[in-house]
Amino acid sequence: MSERGFTYLVEELTQHALTEGGFSGPIGGRYRADATAWAAFALSAAGAREDLVESARSRLAADQREDGRLSLSHEYPQVFWPTPLAVMAWQGSQAYHAHQSRAVAFLLSTTGEHYEKKSDAPIGHDPSIRGWPWIAETHSWVEPTSIVLLALEMTGYGDHLRAQEARRMLLNRQLENGGWNYGNTAIFGQQLQPMPGSTGLALSALAGSTRRESVEKSLIYLKREISRLETPLSFGWGRLGLCAWGEGPEIQKDALHKSLMRQEICGAHTTEELSLLLIALQGGDGFLRPSGRDSNK
Repeated sequence: MSERGFTYLVEELTQHALTEGGFSGPIGGRYRADATAWAAFALSAAGAREDLVESARSRLAADQREDGRLSLSHEYPQVFWPTPLAVMAWQGSQAYHAHQSRAVAFLLSTTGEHYEKKSDAPIGHDPSIRGWPWIAETHSWVEPTSIVLLALEMTGYGDHLRAQEARRMLLNRQLENGGWNYGNTAIFGQQLQPMPGSTGLALSALAGSTRRESVEKSLIYLKREISRLETPLSFGWGRLGLCAWGEGPEIQKDALHKSLMRQEICGAHTTEELSLLLIALQGGDGFLRPSGRDSNK
């Protein structure tokens, strides 16, 4: 692991921390639950800035709703997709075990909108297989479902019936020639195209619980794409997805450098992007799945 890259990413993340606790998305922005959870998880996994990790975990606990969810804002409680991120942020801390358990219970009792597919439906996937949505009362999609699966695996619920069904959902949404996009395979008979970030995320979620032959085409696709990826989300998830299946290349200094240099063109990376790069820098075996809890927390 590049020590210089590690130090730089930790320092960059620190600039997103808020004095009142938690993190903003962009530097100078307002508090966001998703950004706070990403930063807490990434810094905790890196063993860095325990003070900021504790402050972030505490802020998330204070924002948790009675039913266990964490919303993007109090004005929009239906936007609950930060919940699995909070589950990951609290992992390893006994002090937040009760909060984490309530969040997991909420996820296990929640699903997207699903229905039987009609014979004349224009979509290619099976909309009856349950996963998780970004927002309540909407359809389930690949990325939120994958994030929830990672959180459930991390907390010992990887064999739950909901997790098993969600894996079936992801496999059903896999494109015919390999890879995933947001979550549909075809529209009016037209095959859709894969996206590296979605593919790496889905592969991360399926690793360890799915037969390799069922995702081989997706691995081939991502191995073909990884060398050209520079954006944090595509490169980060792409590397983690390959590493999870023993295919991840050693992270190269020039690849990380290119991703960080994009800030000169597109502006400063967000907390999520920096956190994912930090996790990818460490995750030689794929997305980090820390187990157990620190009895000192």
